[in-house]
Amino acid sequence: MSDHNCGCGSNPYLPYVATVLETIQESPTIKTVRVRFNDEKAWEAFSYEPGQVGQLSVFGSGESTFVINSPPSCKEYLQFSVMRTGEVTSAIHNLKKGDQVGVRAPLGKAWPWEEWKGKNVFFVGGGIGMAPIRTVMHHLMERHTEYGKLSLLYGARSGADMAFKEDVEMWLKSPVLDTTLTVDVPTEDWKHKAGLIPNILKEINPSPENSIAALCGPPIMIKFTLAAFKELGFQDEQIYTTLERRMKCGIGICGRCNLGDKYVCIDGPVFTQAELNNLPPEL
Repeated sequence: MSDHNCGCGSNPYLPYVATVLETIQESPTIKTVRVRFNDEKAWEAFSYEPGQVGQLSVFGSGESTFVINSPPSCKEYLQFSVMRTGEVTSAIHNLKKGDQVGVRAPLGKAWPWEEWKGKNVFFVGGGIGMAPIRTVMHHLMERHTEYGKLSLLYGARSGADMAFKEDVEMWLKSPVLDTTLTVDVPTEDWKHKAGLIPNILKEINPSPENSIAALCGPPIMIKFTLAAFKELGFQDEQIYTTLERRMKCGIGICGRCNLGDKYVCIDGPVFTQAELNNLPPEL
């Protein structure tokens, strides 16, 4: 299946109709929705790569772009994690088991995980930015013998704002992932790091040798974390991030995600810092 095309048959505007199987309140502002297509043949034929996104629609309210944050090995459902920020995301937060939604997917370019084989991979997720990191990180953990050291730095404003709490417990115990958690505002019962992600990253001091950095989070976090990676000696070609928040139509028609001569929905959402350096500074 082409990275540049929606998997919705011949009409890229026509979504798959899907049923909500489960919703999980991850934090006060983040909700996870698990869905499965109603058409079993379409479901069985569906495939995607880690990092690709989908347009999730609530009929009558509109649609918005979110990364598919279940790994491709998950055959039971597609998982989307959504921060409540406006009308469409509020409608998604109101979904319950059994509700019908639309899904246009897969869209966009995946993380180049095949190219990372044999290298150390350092993942950084900030807040809801952990969603796209989760997908590729689980994908690599399933193939950990093909990679060097896998590390994660996950940060949020507070412990209550951290999503994927069940996953976090597994990540902390995993023998194939070196996990560091940090919060900006620690509480008395917080047992991990306290401090901003860029500062904790410099404290961890990962080596740039034979390494890849993959990060996602709020723009201000990305800006200072990129600077921290550069300070640690990482080159622009070693640093990857994802910009799916900019997508609208998902197929390069509406122009909403245009950055210079690139369309995030077609040329991204995954970019190296070297590629971003050639785009207008609109992050």
